[in-house]
Amino acid sequence: MMVNNETIYLGGGCFWCIETIFTQVKGVEEVISGYMGGNKEDANYNDVCSGNTGHAEVVKVVFNSCIISLSKILDIFFHVHDPTSLNRQGNDIGTQYRSVIFYSSEIQLKEIENMLLKIRDKMKSEIVTEINSLMDFFQAEDYHVDYYNLHKNQPYCSLVISPKITSFKKKFKNYLKD
Repeated sequence: MMVNNETIYLGGGCFWCIETIFTQVKGVEEVISGYMGGNKEDANYNDVCSGNTGHAEVVKVVFNSCIISLSKILDIFFHVHDPTSLNRQGNDIGTQYRSVIFYSSEIQLKEIENMLLKIRDKMKSEIVTEINSLMDFFQAEDYHVDYYNLHKNQPYCSLVISPKITSFKKKFKNYLKD
């Protein structure tokens, strides 16, 4: 099968959730948690959580567009977080939890704009998702890798992430890895 990898960066609250979802998607080759969109030359968890760096928690999603389209990646992304919630997702509050997409090409930008037009009327409030071109990406610390799967019984994981995974699996069962 032909490999045509694309990369997009998605921020929709805590990166543990977004990472967990996209690691289960057929056609997604790599998912890396990190930080993007800030005004500092470096980023780490403590600094980003302070809210003073301008960075958002994001995931780098590398996917094979011959297996899954960017449109479907975006469909999943908008399903698993609230794009109408400014600088928060549930109890995660701060600019680091904002809804944001960093695109890597004009073709991706057009696809994002088309998706926003498609979902706009289905939302109860205005979509506040930021759309930006690529910026420096800083990979998250090792202890964030596969956090959910390593800590499923931790209250945050079981109360916040698990319900999102259940909803995702129900709606996108045809897109789950075997």
